[in-house]
Amino acid sequence: MKNQYEIGEMIETKIVAVSGDTIFLDLGLKSEGILDKAELVDENNNLSVKEGDLIKVYFVGNQHDELHFTTKLSGQKADKSVLENAFKSGVPVEGHVTQEIKGGFEVMIGTTRAFCPYSQMGFRQKKEPAEYIGSHLTFKITEYKNEGRNIIVSNRIILEEQSNAELGKLAQTLQVGAVVKGKVKSIESYGAFVDLNGFQALLPISEISHVRVTDVNSVLKVGQEVEAKIIKADWEHKRVSLSMKELEKDPWDNIAQKFPAGMEIEGVISRVADFGVFVNLAPAVDGLVHISKLNVERNTNLKKVYKAGDKLSVVVDSVDAQEKRISLSPVISNQEQDDAKEYLDSHKDEDDGLTYNPFAALLKK
Repeated sequence: MKNQYEIGEMIETKIVAVSGDTIFLDLGLKSEGILDKAELVDENNNLSVKEGDLIKVYFVGNQHDELHFTTKLSGQKADKSVLENAFKSGVPVEGHVTQEIKGGFEVMIGTTRAFCPYSQMGFRQKKEPAEYIGSHLTFKITEYKNEGRNIIVSNRIILEEQSNAELGKLAQTLQVGAVVKGKVKSIESYGAFVDLNGFQALLPISEISHVRVTDVNSVLKVGQEVEAKIIKADWEHKRVSLSMKELEKDPWDNIAQKFPAGMEIEGVISRVADFGVFVNLAPAVDGLVHISKLNVERNTNLKKVYKAGDKLSVVVDSVDAQEKRISLSPVISNQEQDDAKEYLDSHKDEDDGLTYNPFAALLKK
């Protein structure tokens, strides 16, 4: 690696040690580069990097035979020539937001005045203009004209770059098939948004459970921790979809053994459609009694005869496990069978050569 750097030149290197207030960087030379530890410490005094990490830094000068670097230029380190180099090299600069002016904000980078338009301040969560006044923020110089008399900066670009870098790291771990834990951030009618290390993924209502969910609030609460599987990941459009249902045992496994043809069972009507009645036989397992098998007249409005929540005894006609379909018929009660026998006995001398259908006969009564 070369031993001469231009002011503002960016390099990517490895952290070889952290000692006291100093981070030492590998330059491939007899001596290491020097970086102020304070630049990478958060408000809780936690260091965001560790030995062995790769880091992008910018050269700011040679002091006492020590090569000094920074992750961003502050005003104390930046005269006009340094700022011009920062503009050309894309080096971030630290600025102080002093006041709101027409079209945006005045930002002081050391003793140099710069302008940040409204549209370039903040990123996703916008604040009121007054909330930015007095803040020390990081900017990127987007325009440098008239020997530094006209400087335009952007805080938004810095935040976007940070967001993209974080997304890049998340994309390496949050891959389709991965099982993750997160907290419910918000609830909508179509599902819930789950926070995964700062990224919000969608848990659709249809993927919450095998059991039909009609109201997300009935099963999930904001702040609740959930475990889910990633089923879709479109990082280009920043969309990730989750499924809790995928982690549940499929209630349709071995369904033909659980509900063999001919089995009688009392279920609960879960839904009434124009073409028949859906009957719940077990959690997340519904079967259909087609309208043709119901003891109703043609063109009957089934919703006036049957209601969700009512019990209905049925017989299993057939099971299609692959398509997750169960065909049912209503159980004919003993009273209905007795009525049919009584009808046939009373009309046995009226045989007109046709075979009687006891259920059809019942409809004639």
